[in-house]
Amino acid sequence: MSIYKPSKSPFYAYDFKINGRRFHGSTKATNKKEAESVERRLKAQAKADLKQERLTGEGPLTLNVAAYRYWEEVGQRHAGSDDTWRNLKRLIEYFGPDKRLDEITDSDIAGLIAMRRSQTKHGKVKDSHGNPTQLIAPATVNRSTTVVLKALFSRAKRTWRYQFPKEPNWRDHWLPEPEERVRELHDHEAEALDAAIRDDYAPWIEFARLTGWRLESTLLRWSNVNWFAKSIVAVGKGGRKVTTPITPEIRSILEPLKDHHVEWVFTFVCRRTRGKQVRGLRYPITYEGAKSQWQRDRKLAGVSDFRFHDFRHDVATKLLRATRNLKLVQKALNHADIASTARYAHVLDEEVADALSSLAKSRKKSRTTDAEAA
Repeated sequence: MSIYKPSKSPFYAYDFKINGRRFHGSTKATNKKEAESVERRLKAQAKADLKQERLTGEGPLTLNVAAYRYWEEVGQRHAGSDDTWRNLKRLIEYFGPDKRLDEITDSDIAGLIAMRRSQTKHGKVKDSHGNPTQLIAPATVNRSTTVVLKALFSRAKRTWRYQFPKEPNWRDHWLPEPEERVRELHDHEAEALDAAIRDDYAPWIEFARLTGWRLESTLLRWSNVNWFAKSIVAVGKGGRKVTTPITPEIRSILEPLKDHHVEWVFTFVCRRTRGKQVRGLRYPITYEGAKSQWQRDRKLAGVSDFRFHDFRHDVATKLLRATRNLKLVQKALNHADIASTARYAHVLDEEVADALSSLAKSRKKSRTTDAEAA
């Protein structure tokens, strides 16, 4: 009998075999009927687990195992790997390390998002002036919860060959985000930045301003630079390849840097000996170091409401204004979908206005000519 009442326990226990594999434990039920219901569910789960094991060669996938496996295979190579690690750790702390991925429900995710939405920036209730701090933005909630958890499921399905018949409906958990603004750098702001940026960081900033590449892609190795093919190839968002031609302007940026470092293109001069870094020596510009230096330079220049990512918008708007070619801008920005490029179409509004004005003038001239002929 697979359901029985141990003499020293108030709960019914189960004990059954499937394909020679024994499963036993407590049902946590004091009523026999409830215990039998639990046993039926456990048997069904055990059969599904054994089927999964035959397909993948492994047993049920827990969140702890999935997170660390994802980190080893993918996460530690992200440009923002520190953020990836924190987000994975947050999932483990919320659900518990032994939570199975196939047991995570839409209700579980809704609870996770509600918890995250209640948190404030930097985890502080008040800022240095004693004022309440802002709650984290919907975009941050999306990227630190739903996006990360979905990535685990996708990796498990695509690479580890797990199946999730009841996978959550991710779209239902996506918080609405304000439409991304398009910010162009004005001439006086560009001049202020030129004056404020450190000389050793200037080549890196200028490269970003000319290419419109995302920050993580701009941190180049010399192996990314193909002088013969006159192109630079790096890894961009989502692991996709991004390319840009080596124009005369980009060549003039890169060539003076050849002897600075054997591996990395953009470097900085250490101004203060700290840890393993020695004053006066050059070291590669890192992702975190680049963000910090950019914030200092922007503040020194007095340029507000302009993020590093806005260099990408700046390149797109100026290029579209000069070429009137949306497909060309798509290729320059390495957009996979032209819908992403279409946000810059407002630049063509002036051209549309001119065309409509020309049409109106043409019709007016035609009516005048017809009237004179009559």
